[in-house]
Amino acid sequence: MADEVRKTALFILNTLDAERKTLDSVFEDILCKKNYLSKKDRALLQALVYGVLRWRLRLDWIIEYFSNTRLSRVDSKVLNILRLGLFQIIYLSRIPVSAAVNTSVEMAKSAAAPWVVGYVNGLLRNAAREYQYVPFPNIEKDPVSSLSARKSFPEWLIKRWLDRFGLKETGLLCDAINNIPPITVRANRLKASREKLVKSLEEYAEKIKITDYAPDGVSFFNPKISIPEIKAFEDGLFQVQDEAAQLVTLLLNPQPDETVLDACAGLGGKTGHIAQIMENRGRLFAMDKDEKKLKQLESEMHRLGISIVSTCIHDLNNPLNLKRFEKFDRILLDAPCSGLGVLRRNPDTKWITSKQNLAYYHKRQALFLDNLAHLVKPSGVLVYAVCSTEPEENESVVKGFLNKHAEFAVENSTKGLPNKACSLVNNDGYLMTFPHLNNMDGFFAACLKRIK
Repeated sequence: MADEVRKTALFILNTLDAERKTLDSVFEDILCKKNYLSKKDRALLQALVYGVLRWRLRLDWIIEYFSNTRLSRVDSKVLNILRLGLFQIIYLSRIPVSAAVNTSVEMAKSAAAPWVVGYVNGLLRNAAREYQYVPFPNIEKDPVSSLSARKSFPEWLIKRWLDRFGLKETGLLCDAINNIPPITVRANRLKASREKLVKSLEEYAEKIKITDYAPDGVSFFNPKISIPEIKAFEDGLFQVQDEAAQLVTLLLNPQPDETVLDACAGLGGKTGHIAQIMENRGRLFAMDKDEKKLKQLESEMHRLGISIVSTCIHDLNNPLNLKRFEKFDRILLDAPCSGLGVLRRNPDTKWITSKQNLAYYHKRQALFLDNLAHLVKPSGVLVYAVCSTEPEENESVVKGFLNKHAEFAVENSTKGLPNKACSLVNNDGYLMTFPHLNNMDGFFAACLKRIK
């Protein structure tokens, strides 16, 4: 079955190269089709795919060192076979080198000419003997190339981080992103306390701990069964949600009996949290352009025991009809973004995002804010949030909005945040989190209050 898992991993990597799909969506499709895979096989599949994507550029550097052919001339399917084989050799100590090489050769036989099979065999055997001696660029002479190759990040991203954070902090940020993160969940206090949730998870997971900043968060590793199969999940005691995302909802600080809009609700992670803080009292509208996601959101709210949510379909690229939408006490805009703050969970984003994407997202984020501004009641708040650490999507968007909308100002308030989390709000009133500093995803959020 291990050979089948490796072939499936190769299929996923090839699919990501060929189609504009996210890793999550490809994985979901595959696991539905291959529901016979055991927990052990699923774990290996995830380790292979995520590992190759996480370390792809470092693997490519080593492959190129041993290759007689420039990588630009190597077929992408063959390159993925080499990446899979080399990743197992370097990072998966429980897999014998012979197994990693032999299965790679077998996969090459079904994908390439005989001479290519020999190329794969020879390269991987040479790399297995000597990969630890491969020289990388000198970090003092060329820190961009060196960190890019060593830490496996695109050079354009390394350069901008070096300019902002310096050499030491950039290295720490890269290391934090490359570490496998825990699964983080949020206790649904409508049904259970965090303490009760921890007890219910003890038989299913390892290294359970409560989160440092978010009052309802719990993290853990290596669940014995899939999350949907855990009884506490079936009973609606928790939602999967990173600690940083939980802090965004706390910054929104929704109150019972208010009228609130979750403007880009998606599958409802923050919707559920908003309803929980509102004590399931008031009116909460979940808006998204994707009807399928909203159907899943409705099912999720039912699982959580939430009854105050109404869904509505709308694409925020277009203005909202004032006659259709009322005004809100609070609006959360968790805007579409580059996702560069969640690379540790989505390593495929490293290789599909470019500097040019940041300008595209900035423009769309500004448009979404403009389209929501008129729906905020006097003295109401609009919280803008993105899972990105990049200034174009953070401060720049907020400053542009405030220049255009004098009726709003940043509310430098931490009313909804627990005391420890207040330290994550800077002097400008921006909530900012980083993987290497806070052991959570990279998020940005600003609370914009209507003052006129």
